[in-house]
Amino acid sequence: MLETSARLLKLLSLFQGRRIWSGSALAERLEITTRTLRRDVDKLRSLGYPIDSTSGAEGGYRLGAGSEMPPLQLDDEEAVTVALGLACAATGAVQGIEEASVRVLSKIEQILPPRLRRRVSALQAMIVPAGMPRSSVDARLLASIAAACRDQEMIGFQYRDHAGAATARSVEPHRLVHTGHRWYLVAWDSKREDWRTFRVDRIQPKLTAGPRFAPREPPSRDLAAYVSRGVAYAPPCRARVTIPIAATSLPKVAYFCVGPIEPIDDNTCRITIAASTFESLALHLVLLGVDFEIAEPPELIAEVRRLTTRLRRGIKRHAS
Repeated sequence: MLETSARLLKLLSLFQGRRIWSGSALAERLEITTRTLRRDVDKLRSLGYPIDSTSGAEGGYRLGAGSEMPPLQLDDEEAVTVALGLACAATGAVQGIEEASVRVLSKIEQILPPRLRRRVSALQAMIVPAGMPRSSVDARLLASIAAACRDQEMIGFQYRDHAGAATARSVEPHRLVHTGHRWYLVAWDSKREDWRTFRVDRIQPKLTAGPRFAPREPPSRDLAAYVSRGVAYAPPCRARVTIPIAATSLPKVAYFCVGPIEPIDDNTCRITIAASTFESLALHLVLLGVDFEIAEPPELIAEVRRLTTRLRRGIKRHAS
């Protein structure tokens, strides 16, 4: 059986993963009696953690929102990760947290020991933001959706499609996925009785809360790849291209790749890119900065030829 201090830390981690638990489920996970569980919960309450309890045959516990932040313990790696994450958030794609991120970062850096402060400073100095265009989302909306995913509570909202038309949706939220460009919500659409992917920046900020739901089997084990495939095939023009770069190195040079990455060998991979026009796709390939071979479609090949002719005409006077 875990010692009391270790058991309290595990109990906290269980509440962080899921806010609402039955007493029997918690006791089983911790391998203790319900009486010991009640003592542990009382101990956490005395430390400032707001844990509510419900009566009944099973009984239950819910981690509430407190007025004060309880003490937070971080090891070296966690402290560095938090500091770097806050630095990125200050210029990231979540609207409304930039100033708060800067304030928290300054507090974290003040309490870091010198060895970690130097490490964070060195890492920040070596990181260069790509300056990619991103769509920003409201931090409060993102937090509300994440909480609904965690607590398995249905939500309703107005959703705008690519043309700007709004429809009412009622969904069982499953996970939030960040592609590096945008935030997406993977959810079960109750009216359409199927899985859907929603761009979070197209979700209206006002959410309506619904009943709790039993979790479903997700549409894929790899939700990042699932969302990327959906994003890749959403625009009308798409292409598959082979490039002489290892799949593990691709994100460093092709940040606009939105489809699945298919490794061919240690030095070659195939990517899927998509855009509203084939002219845009041709320009994407130029920006890769490496050789490429177009697998499909023929429309893109024709567009690359037209672009090549145009570029050659532009430098014809200067040809030797």
